[in-house]
Amino acid sequence: MCGRYASTLPPEMMVELFRLLKGVEVVPRYNIAPTQPIVAIWEQEGRREAHFARWGLVPGWVKDPREFPLLVNARVETMAEKPAFRDALKHGRCIIPASGYYEWHTNPDKTKQPYFITMANDRPMALAGLYASWMGPNGEEIDSVATITVPANPQLSEIHDRMPAILDGEAIENWLNVRDVRAHHAAQLALPLEDGALKFHPVSTRVNSARDDDAGLIEKVEVQKPEPRPRKVAGGGQLDLF
Repeated sequence: MCGRYASTLPPEMMVELFRLLKGVEVVPRYNIAPTQPIVAIWEQEGRREAHFARWGLVPGWVKDPREFPLLVNARVETMAEKPAFRDALKHGRCIIPASGYYEWHTNPDKTKQPYFITMANDRPMALAGLYASWMGPNGEEIDSVATITVPANPQLSEIHDRMPAILDGEAIENWLNVRDVRAHHAAQLALPLEDGALKFHPVSTRVNSARDDDAGLIEKVEVQKPEPRPRKVAGGGQLDLF
């Protein structure tokens, strides 16, 4: 599960890399947490723009977002079936620019060690996501997103059994093209990256607090190498009701 990430890409570079018609002004963030506003990119009527959206998807059919569970991640295995995600998979696909993300390894003594995970070539990440727009009875509107998770590749399974779906090149184009690429074919783009595509290092447990947000959070600290985790059978997980 991806529950924290960093995004330090300058706005002008984001416009260039992702071919945006319109960007947004942002500052470097090192500890982005659920429920916070994040930058997401999607296409509408052929226009690809960056938007601010709440991290935690709220489907349009929800009556009161305050009474709805927090949907931070959508599992690739079940997102096409669950009412909370299936419409967004058809019409609301997006990407979330990131510099890297955090994951926690559970040690034998049940303590958890955070790791910062980045692309091995140091390029920015494009996390696959889903977005929805909720309209309230008084005209209020909430744009919200969820990131998509896939089974971890063997390299990342040393830390956790899940990882975010990370897109690149033509996969980004097809994922965002909701006009021509059907949900079934788009879902096949959300795959684990191959071994060696990512690198990771342990970081301070300060990242556990969303109140901390500084460049020191992504710096390497010295800890013992994590013991390999047993692979889990797919299925179960977050909010199977939806």
